[in-house]
Amino acid sequence: MKKQFLLLMIAAFSMPVMAADNVKATVHADQGGAKINREIYGQFSEHLGSCIYGGLWVGENSQIPNINGYRKDVFEALKALKVPVLRWPGGCFADDYHWMDGIGPKDQRPSLRNNNWGGTIEDNSFGTHEFLNLCEMLDCEPYISGNVGSGTVKEMAQWVEYMTSDGDTPMARLRRQNGRDKAWKVKYFGIGNEAWGCGGNMRPEYYSNEYRKFNTYLRDQGNNKLYRIASGASDYDYNWTTVLMENIGRQMQGISLHYYTCTGWNGPKGSATQFDTDQYYWALGKCLEIEEVIKKHKAIMDEKDPKNTIGLLVDEWGTWWDEEPGTIPGHLYQQNALRDAFVAALSLNVFHKYTDRVKMANIAQIVNVLQSMILTDQEGTGHMVLTPTYHVFEMYTPFQEATFLPLDLESETVQCSKEYFKEKAKTADNSTRPCPLLSGSAAKTTDGSIVLALTNVSLDKDQTIDVNIDGYKAKAVSGRILTSKNVADYNDFQHPNTIAPKEFKDAKLKNGILTVKVPAKSIIVLNIK
Repeated sequence: MKKQFLLLMIAAFSMPVMAADNVKATVHADQGGAKINREIYGQFSEHLGSCIYGGLWVGENSQIPNINGYRKDVFEALKALKVPVLRWPGGCFADDYHWMDGIGPKDQRPSLRNNNWGGTIEDNSFGTHEFLNLCEMLDCEPYISGNVGSGTVKEMAQWVEYMTSDGDTPMARLRRQNGRDKAWKVKYFGIGNEAWGCGGNMRPEYYSNEYRKFNTYLRDQGNNKLYRIASGASDYDYNWTTVLMENIGRQMQGISLHYYTCTGWNGPKGSATQFDTDQYYWALGKCLEIEEVIKKHKAIMDEKDPKNTIGLLVDEWGTWWDEEPGTIPGHLYQQNALRDAFVAALSLNVFHKYTDRVKMANIAQIVNVLQSMILTDQEGTGHMVLTPTYHVFEMYTPFQEATFLPLDLESETVQCSKEYFKEKAKTADNSTRPCPLLSGSAAKTTDGSIVLALTNVSLDKDQTIDVNIDGYKAKAVSGRILTSKNVADYNDFQHPNTIAPKEFKDAKLKNGILTVKVPAKSIIVLNIK
């Protein structure tokens, strides 16, 4: 059933709730699919704004409580999130970064001008040791992005040796001299970033040749085996994927894909917290369009790689709005509303469906930048707030390493304009994209229980869902809900718990049917045993 969406402003999105409809859903617990790789819940940390300095790192002498220089509150929050993989140092920053500037005594490291993000001067106190030690403390896999754009083959080869060689090699000796005896385990290594743009403005044929050259000298050290990742396409550039699969398919284990819920790269992108109804549904429709993008890139990969040996890594994704007023230009500090939480949940639901090919995803970014998990205040002793997106990732942790289960779910669909701003819509071709009001995902966890996520993005309609679980005898159900009065609500330092998970009690089992009352503007995660 479809209804046409009207363009109108709803003040603060506080709407009267309409009566619930009963819809049907089926979880096919007897048709288990591929494992949902935990790396789909990966994070991204770039030297951008206060993501690193003031976000992850404050230094050992800071008044802000820290553990060996890492912000204590942020570290503990990330530990609770079970971060599986962390990407660093960029982003666009990676192809300006020369790793030897970030090793050795901190007071002897040269400063660096961040040419990509606001011209900020950084002191290089956070470098290779600081990043890899953090990954060890978080028990997560490091994902290094190497410098192809302005770097050299020798520089990149020496970095791999420095990090992963336990032999009596020049770079291993230098690492030991800098205080680290044992080599780190580094699995994921990106050979460049956005080579089509800030990473060198290359054509795919030229980048393919550069990849082949750099890759030749990235030798595995001892028992450390690199998972080599090519700089892949931006959203709809299917030719880039085709050329790389043809030219370097046998030399890579993964290829990246970047996709942002963003209005475009010229002009305003809109506010993270002030938006009308059309802009709300536009964002959700745009984020869901990643499914078609994945399917088309996957089709190319399936044809060129029928044995499925190369992973698709969505290593940058999320919302991109205007910077918050009064913040530093180029630092990409944005608030995080309930709307962003919906983008996170809907996107993760899509990734689960294609986990046979999608082996990793890294939301942009972990602290203080774009659709972040955490926001910090660097004044005084510092404050921290968890965003609605953080809570989605935390609620979804049972999906990590679980077995994907097909889910049939009825849903009413809103048709929303492909144009974000109304003034643009006046000259648009009136094309629309669909936005289903209900979304879900199901999986069987390692302990044999079922995790079921249900999202109702409707502004005004509750839904009652009757869930049949084929091939599974459910005996008990529990859950949590993330919701708020308005979809523009967010957490700040004065009100850190405006949006936070609460116990959910409106799920009942009767005669083998699970009935769930899903309020409008809510995300629910159930554990079924």
